[in-house]
Amino acid sequence: MILRFLRLQTWAVVACCASLSAVATKAAPAAESNWPQWRGPLQNGVAPHGEPPTEWSETKNVKWKVKIPGEGHSTPIIWGDKIFVVSAIPTGKKPATAAAPAATAPPAAPPPAEPGKPPGGRGGRGGRGGMGGGPSNEIYQWTVLCLDRGTGRILWQKTAREEVPHEGRQPTNTYASYSPVTDGEQLYVSLGSWGVYCYDLNGNLKWERDLGKMSTIMGFGEGGSPALHQGKLIINWDHLGDDFITALDTKTGKTVWKTDRHEPTTWATPLIVEHGGIAQAIVGATDKTRCYDLATGKQIWECEGLTANTIPSPVAGHGMIYAMGGFRGSKLLAVRLGGTGDLTGTDAIVWRHEKSTPYVPSPLLYDELLYFFASNNAMLSCFEARTGKPLIDAERIEALQGGAQGPAVYASPVGARGRVYLVGRNGTTLVINKSEKLEPIATNKLDDRFDASPAIVGKELFLRGRENLYCLTEKP
Repeated sequence: MILRFLRLQTWAVVACCASLSAVATKAAPAAESNWPQWRGPLQNGVAPHGEPPTEWSETKNVKWKVKIPGEGHSTPIIWGDKIFVVSAIPTGKKPATAAAPAATAPPAAPPPAEPGKPPGGRGGRGGRGGMGGGPSNEIYQWTVLCLDRGTGRILWQKTAREEVPHEGRQPTNTYASYSPVTDGEQLYVSLGSWGVYCYDLNGNLKWERDLGKMSTIMGFGEGGSPALHQGKLIINWDHLGDDFITALDTKTGKTVWKTDRHEPTTWATPLIVEHGGIAQAIVGATDKTRCYDLATGKQIWECEGLTANTIPSPVAGHGMIYAMGGFRGSKLLAVRLGGTGDLTGTDAIVWRHEKSTPYVPSPLLYDELLYFFASNNAMLSCFEARTGKPLIDAERIEALQGGAQGPAVYASPVGARGRVYLVGRNGTTLVINKSEKLEPIATNKLDDRFDASPAIVGKELFLRGRENLYCLTEKP
């Protein structure tokens, strides 16, 4: 899931064997052996049964490399022998009666800002371009692809929607930054303004929904993947218009519940946890961090918000959730589960940190250790998850810095077999030991740029670049 900020303080992008958390929803055994959703089977970036390689190059340990049509920053989703990716493919065509892009229209006087929303009301500066640039006048195809895990061959390709985008996007974002999710029987693809779709794993469309059009702050574009739990697809919808979080029935696509929210644009994916026998969805955002009952959609608790343009997805473990943001400020909150009402200023906030927190990349919670980047920079921190004690404090990683224009890191760190994988936009991945110190194992370079977060299944590491999808595995 990625969105991003570049330059002038306002470039954004959205937004992928550990001990199981006592609070995070426990993945089924089949899910643990796959990568069924954004941030993996445990929603924390860890592949509990993963054994990926530590070294690779264009000529070493590449099982296959295939070009993916179009553009997209969504994480590859893997189940069994199938890989699913989402892409927005420019067609080169324009509508027969194409109107001039909205960015060229005479500006209208903006309505007064509503509390918690940027000036400009529902449209804000989204549809008119803003820092994200004006909307395209080209027809795009929002496409779902299924690839064979063994060979990289495309098994099926379905066009979910074909139209001209209604608003712009930040130049390094794409129109396909949402990661799909699967329960092993069906694939659920939320494309935001371009619809929600359910396919079986052979590519047959089962149902679809249209939830309306988003208008994102400054025209940065969309992101924030859906979450899945026991027959419910959870979608958060924070933008410059009416906000909500909703649960859709996975069999029919019908609304199970819908709860109003009031937030600026948010790109964080909901975190699903179980505590006290209650399944809950937790969403980090600018004004408030909130927790909802998955059965009813009713709010269970809230506490203080994070920073502007909240993108990182929360993680859970040790009876707490860890929510963070890192634009125009820094904030990390470790919130104890079990409370109700407003938890702001209470001892439910177990610890906090207000320096060098991530803007785009989500954190990695690997056993007792919480890893995160500083903003979009190649500066890594590692904290004791239970206590908030800093072990690695924003230490610079030069290997990820070189060659990247603007931010160095958008991809979220992942972990497997006692190792942590840190992917830079310059094509370099640093592999380090899961340790209280920064202990490099290997530095690997590929001929692509990487903004999407990696996925790990078994002995294979999947990296989606700007041009290609790589399957990396150790060869004898």
